[in-house]
Amino acid sequence: MDVLVLIDKLDDQIHNSKRVPLTDEVRVDREEIYDVLDQMRATIPEEIKQARWIVKERQEMLAEAKREAERVVKEARERQTRLVSEQEVIKQAERQAEDIIEDARAREREIRLGAEDYADDILNTLEVNLQKFTAAVQRGRDRLQGREEAEVG
Repeated sequence: MDVLVLIDKLDDQIHNSKRVPLTDEVRVDREEIYDVLDQMRATIPEEIKQARWIVKERQEMLAEAKREAERVVKEARERQTRLVSEQEVIKQAERQAEDIIEDARAREREIRLGAEDYADDILNTLEVNLQKFTAAVQRGRDRLQGREEAEVG
């Protein structure tokens, strides 16, 4: 039985008891009061056990919730560390890619300028040779014209 019900029962017994004439006292049935008190004594330990069990369960639930929260926080920190590490790797890879592209552009510029210089040298040599060939052709023509004039004249 519930302790509160027993307290109400005890209160009703006192409230409904006969008054002693000319006093504020009441007459109670001792056996009934002892019976309610015995029931209370029997009920209170069980309710205390239940209350202790509830408190224990609550503490275990709180401890489990705390462990779970700590696990979630730990996982979040590990993931954050992983992501930061991955981002650092990505940034490093991007920097390396930029360096490679910059090196490739510089090498391309160097090769292009070298090729242009080489082509200019070849063209210059060709021009000089053509001038020599042209001069030789001109000399040959001049000789031919000199012979023709000597033969004609």
